Formats: sequence, structure tokens, C-alpha cells
Amino acid sequence: MALINVKNLGVTLGAPLFSNLNLSVAAGDRIGIVAANGRGKSTLLKCIAGGLDPTAGEITRSRGLTVGHVEQAVPSAILGKSFYEAVLEALPEEQAETESWRVDVTLDSIDVPTELRERPIAELSGGWQRLALLARVSVTDPDALLLDEPTNHLDLAKIMRLETWLNSLPRDVPVLISSHDRAFLDATTNRTLFLRPEQSQVFSLPYSRARSALDEIDASDERRYQKEMKTAQQLRRQAAKLNNIGINSGSDLLTVKTKQLRQRAERLEDAARPGFQERSSGAIRLANRGTHAKTLLTLDSVSVEAPGGRLLFKTGKLWICQGDRIVLLGRNGAGKSRFVDLIRTAVSGSGHASESIKSTPSVVLGYSDQALAGLPDEDTPLAALGRRFEIGDQRARALLAGAGLGIDLQTRPIGALSGGQKSRLAMLILRLTNPNFYLLDEPTNHLDIDGQEALESELMANEATCLLVSHDRSFVRAVGNRFWQIENRRLVEIEGPEDFFASAAASPT
Repeated sequence: MALINVKNLGVTLGAPLFSNLNLSVAAGDRIGIVAANGRGKSTLLKCIAGGLDPTAGEITRSRGLTVGHVEQAVPSAILGKSFYEAVLEALPEEQAETESWRVDVTLDSIDVPTELRERPIAELSGGWQRLALLARVSVTDPDALLLDEPTNHLDLAKIMRLETWLNSLPRDVPVLISSHDRAFLDATTNRTLFLRPEQSQVFSLPYSRARSALDEIDASDERRYQKEMKTAQQLRRQAAKLNNIGINSGSDLLTVKTKQLRQRAERLEDAARPGFQERSSGAIRLANRGTHAKTLLTLDSVSVEAPGGRLLFKTGKLWICQGDRIVLLGRNGAGKSRFVDLIRTAVSGSGHASESIKSTPSVVLGYSDQALAGLPDEDTPLAALGRRFEIGDQRARALLAGAGLGIDLQTRPIGALSGGQKSRLAMLILRLTNPNFYLLDEPTNHLDIDGQEALESELMANEATCLLVSHDRSFVRAVGNRFWQIENRRLVEIEGPEDFFASAAASPT
């Protein structure tokens, strides 16, 4: 029996986000919601939660059903409260007085360290803030759970802990998850909704298998469309030929036949629908200027230290060669970001570079950090390109439009852009830098699945040399051809990432 029933639902905000959506949510459903950035995933969850009225259609819920909605944004009202207080206040007042133990049970279930429970939300990392929002909803024991991008800002250990937590929920609690994390969706869902402006598709399969089924349907639809359009063209050619004969012979029968053929062609053309093509949020393209050097960087027992001077790890002697796509693996606090910064400083020649890192003179660096610190909030996309590259205003505007930043966004402060728009701007700047060595720290943050797959394709098609840090397991598996792991204060090369992923799942702290 359906606990939530969505019937002919549609939302239009300037343009249709989705329409005629039908979805039945039953006990035990774990539904992944997939769409490109800005295509209505958050909007759909808000409608189901009752926080937004749809443009068309209706949503019915079982009598008495309570819905817990974990949104992306952290409410400003809880920033000054401690982790514990923020979760406690989510309970009804009477329940908070008599059943405060619920908070401890909830925090234990997601492994919140004791010392963090009294820290203000504002002082926590983005990952812990996300888990605080989850705990605030979970503590109320909702009958259904809606999660909007729950893995944003989480490191790999927390992502895998969240997977374990979700999979341990009572099976009668349905969960709807909006996410761009393909591995997370595969691990936590049993149904997948591909949200589209028209004809959204639902499969009783987790993401990867559902995506394969969807691709087959889209390809079949495109083949059918091409066949129908070809038939319509043939009918029009036949009609034109008969029309000429009819005019020359004065035959009324041929005139009628010509009209019938044209009408058949028109009906075919009107009814034909092309296979679905995702309207990209903006193209992602990279470049590789190349180099004759086989070895781009040499690491000679580099010492990576914490800000206070404590040794985090040593590298031993290692080389980065042309075509290497090296993934750096390690737990939070192991020194990944410090190591990336040492390499950036050494290659760019800025600041105090380590003498243990040598780069060939032909190396040109393309660097992107996870915080996108090189894109100040007060700057604009147009100004950001104009200062870095001598390409002219018209060319800059065309490039920004191609990256998904239309005219209305080009002079808007970067701080007002969405995470996906900022990421695509950062990728455009990387491309225009025309590097031959990429240093990428969490490059898929905020990118939708279309963007992630485009970035994967570009890195491999251009045979780009790169060192990258990522918590995105699907991205790591697709891109990496060498893997370095920080372990026991040493940097060691390993065959693949799977053992590291397994260890992160076994020890999530």
C-alpha cells in the first residue's frame, strides 16, 4: 500500500521543471532521485514534505504519516547552538523534557564524538553540519525520510557511515534521496527516479542498473524517431512527385493522393518524439598543452608536516610521469591537503617551496581546490576571466555561456552562484590555463552526474597528467590509473582503491 502517492505532479518556475509526474512510495522503498543541477530535485522533495505547493497535480499521504525532510541549507537559527542543543530542540517541548535520551541514542548512531556534542554548529565542519541536520530529523522518528544531497561536504568515512546508518533503518521507513553520488545511490537505493521536464522515468533498480536501462530506452526512442522522420521525408518526396505528375496530367485522383500523403507525413512528424537528451548545465572541457618530458615531478623523501611542525608522513622517492592519473588516498587529517599545497607551491614557484620536490621546467600547473578559494565571492565570472586571460569581452561572454553561465549570471557576484555554477566556472578557468599537469582537490564537489562524467571523459581523452584528491568513489574508480595511500606516516603506492574503501567503511571515525 502506498504511503505517499504523487499524481500528475508538475512545477513550473519560469520553465517546467517537471510535469505529469506519477510516483507511488511504499514501505521499504529507497528511492534515488536523479537529475542535473537545477532540474527540480529539491523542489520535488519540498512538495512532498508539504513546504511548497506544486503548479499542477496532487500529493496524498497516509493518514497520520510524519515526513522528515533534511534540506541542504543549515538554518541560521541553530548556528549558535551546540550540536546537542540543536538536536534536542527538534523534539516537541514535552518530549524534550522527558525523553532527552533520544538525542544521545541518535548521536551515538551516527558516531558523533563526545567532544563535538557541545561545540556550536557554526564551528563545525560542513560535514558535521550536514550530520547535525540529519540528526535533527532522525531524532523525531519520522515515518518517511527525505534527504536532499546528504553526502555534500562529507568525507569518505562519513559517507560510508551514512550508508550503514540508512541501511540499518527499519525496512518499513521509506527514504527518498536526491544525490549526485553514484556509488552512494547504488549502496542505499532500490528504486531510481530520473526527473525530467516531461516523461520522468522510474525503475525498480539502484542507480547504475537503472541508468543502463534508461540509456537503452532513450536509444530506442531515438532510433524510432529517426525511422519515423525518414518515413515522413519519403512520404513528402512521393507527394511532391505525384503532385508534379498530377499538375501535368490534370488528374484529380493524383491531387487527392498527394494531399493524403502530405497529411500522413504531417501526422508522423507531429507524433514523433526524439530520444531524451539531457540539457547540459554547461559544457566541461579540458586541455593538455603536452610536454616532451617523460617525468614531470620528482618527489625525494618529502616531509609533510602539520602547521605545528608535527610529521604527518614522508613520501620516499616517487615520480609523476606523463599520463599518470594519481589518486591520493588517506583519512581526514592524514595530510592530503598539506601535500597538495606543497606540490602547488613547488610547481608554481610561489611561497617557500620544498627542495625535495622538483618539477621539469616545461610543467604548467592547473590547480583547483575544493573551496574554490581562487574565485572570490565579490568577483564576477566576467571579471574573473578578464583578469586572467587576454581573450576580449565578446569571447569571454561566449565561453561563459558555453560553460552554463548565461548573460544574466556573468556579471553577478560569484558568491551568488550555485555550487554547480562555481564548479563549472572553475573548470573553464582550468581549460583556459591550458596546463599539462592538473592538481585537483575534490573536483566533483557540486557537479551533477552529467558534469562528473564529462570531467572523467575529458581527463582520459586528453591523457591529462593529474594528481587528485576525491571522496567520490565512482570518479576515483573511473579516472585513476595509479593510487597513493597515506598509511603509518608513509606514502605508499597501492594497486587499487578498494581495500582503502573497505577500511573506511569498517572504521568511520
